[in-house]
Amino acid sequence: MSQPVPKGFRLAGVHCGIKSNAAKEDLTLIVTDADSVAAGVYTQNLVVAASVVQNRAKTPCHDFRVVVVNSGNANACTGERGDSDCREMTRLAAEAVGATENQALVMSTGIIGHFLPMEKIKSGIAAATAKIGTDADAFDSAVRGITTTDKFLKTASRSVEIAGQTVQVTAMAKGAGMIGPNMATMLCVVMTDAKLTAPAAQELLTHAAELSFNCISVEGHTSTSDTALLLASGGAGVTPTSEADRAAFQQTLDEVCVELAKLIPSDGEGATHLITLDVTGCATRADARQIAKTVTESPLVKTAITGNDPNWGRIVSAAGYAGVAFDPAKVTLTINNTLIYKAGMPVAYDEKVVSDSMRDSFEVHLLLAFGEGDASIRFWASDLTVEYVNFNSDYST
Repeated sequence: MSQPVPKGFRLAGVHCGIKSNAAKEDLTLIVTDADSVAAGVYTQNLVVAASVVQNRAKTPCHDFRVVVVNSGNANACTGERGDSDCREMTRLAAEAVGATENQALVMSTGIIGHFLPMEKIKSGIAAATAKIGTDADAFDSAVRGITTTDKFLKTASRSVEIAGQTVQVTAMAKGAGMIGPNMATMLCVVMTDAKLTAPAAQELLTHAAELSFNCISVEGHTSTSDTALLLASGGAGVTPTSEADRAAFQQTLDEVCVELAKLIPSDGEGATHLITLDVTGCATRADARQIAKTVTESPLVKTAITGNDPNWGRIVSAAGYAGVAFDPAKVTLTINNTLIYKAGMPVAYDEKVVSDSMRDSFEVHLLLAFGEGDASIRFWASDLTVEYVNFNSDYST
């Protein structure tokens, strides 16, 4: 789905031969017209792709010009050659737009342990440079160029009034499997024409990622290439300096990132349900996060949702082994707004009605309430199906 491109950005996606299917784009360029701000958040896995190492060293920065993204090959676990190829990829992208290597960022996603086909990358950068634009075709091709196993394109956009001027925030993401909190097998680029400082951009993105990309799970597997970038061109000529403007921009960025984050487990490989889990009443947000992570990563909870089974025992017991202290007698669980469990005991409810509500809706809502405090969190996850197992048993590194 095409979205408006913020002022100061041009982009394109092309097929250069990394993916075997010639109809699928596998290289994307996103270029700014002038020096711009970039901030990033990255995977917390100790095993990371060369692109993550390079980008971490460069962000946040105030003189960004181009990001080059390839899909189909993660350039992870490729040693010194992988590092060298990553540097060459940024050099080629920078050279193509008249920038320096230090002004270029790179993202790679796909199969790990394989070397990048650098001649194809080189030709792809040249082809993408010749096509960069701001129209719908340019945007959509760029989004397709970052995808791997995605079944649909993941984009989001909002506008916000800052100091009487309209500021645009538009983003794209990819991800469908190997998804776990604290970043996942996902890439995300958020573009805005607001004028930001590098420290402010980093703070804004970190806040948004905490509410969104760090609250999703398909199977809890944190991967090697996970990257989310916030790019600010300054093309709108306005800076959110007042407290009200800063809050409005943060809310807009948060909404864009949450919308994208929900799309990732919605596209979870083989998924038949999106699970939205609210955990409330915890002593700390860290406690709420740990419980939510444990529940949404439980195979028994996931398969119960797949089977449209309101199995309160699996959900409550998963919370119990999360390693967070709480009083079991104060736990309440609702599924799709029906009270299932209260004060440490199940309550009477119509199991068929609840099961039918799960079967009839793609999104299943769980509310797990505790009596320890006022901290809360919202998590999103996919269910677990036979199709997920088949897909990933056939997928090879």
